[in-house]
Amino acid sequence: MLGLLGCLPLGAVGLGRAEGAPPVVTQPDRTAVRYTMTAFTNDSESELYVYESTDATNFKLVKGSAYEPPDGLLRDPSLIRHTDGRYYITYTTGWDGQSIGFACSDDRVTWTHLYDHPVQIEGVTATWAPEWFVDANGEVNVLVSLSDGYRFTPHLMTATDPGLREWSPLTPLLGIGPKDTGYGYIDTTVVHYRGRYYAFTKDETTKYVELAVAEQLRGRYRFLGTDDWAGWGTPREGQCVIRLPDGGWRIYFDAYDDGMYLYSDSHDDFRTWTPPVELPGLSGTVRHFTVFPERGVTAPKNH
Repeated sequence: MLGLLGCLPLGAVGLGRAEGAPPVVTQPDRTAVRYTMTAFTNDSESELYVYESTDATNFKLVKGSAYEPPDGLLRDPSLIRHTDGRYYITYTTGWDGQSIGFACSDDRVTWTHLYDHPVQIEGVTATWAPEWFVDANGEVNVLVSLSDGYRFTPHLMTATDPGLREWSPLTPLLGIGPKDTGYGYIDTTVVHYRGRYYAFTKDETTKYVELAVAEQLRGRYRFLGTDDWAGWGTPREGQCVIRLPDGGWRIYFDAYDDGMYLYSDSHDDFRTWTPPVELPGLSGTVRHFTVFPERGVTAPKNH
């Protein structure tokens, strides 16, 4: 995502918390946006909760316990709306195991289990936090963190049919593999901006959310921000990044040791970020969620 950032030598880029940095002037998008959140909660890691908002900050419940899979858990639900007009989630099915789940809905309220997709890689012991990524060319991908019993590596698979039932073999993201003595990376989410791919990924050793960039979705990625580069603190995880109508960016993340969900904004191509703010109403209730913005749909009332 960093347009200007990507044009500068790494040593010239000042990433970090916002302290008077001049904002990038961007023409605001005045189109009404509906933000849909899919989450699990502190009370249940096997039920889907759906919320919506008009401002990406104040969310109201659409449907509680909207879906429960036939087997296993429902953690880390990631949401998209596909070209067929339907909503799809992919989710973690267990703390251990070799599969991720898929379900779909026409209205975000009533959900149908589609299938559990097996991870056909020898030695995988855990399959965590699948995350949708739709590329600029319409290609539909899922990122997922795979463990060998000790270390996590983000992997990528690509849909090979329009019904999202057939997938390419999983391949690792180059450049975001575990270090020699570390536990690897989890909860990786990618955004495409000005021709580059920016990955926000949790270092499972330090528990910081870090930032990496690549010319191709599969990498090779190089890190732009490590440790507490943005001033978000640690431990943090479950990050979700969205574009705001004013051209800025927002990241949500779980401050799980503090029992809070926080968000932080950037308006200078990810160089600096506002101090984290607690998400009103849902902080302390929701866990690892996705926020999916849609324009041109009926917005919720009474917000």
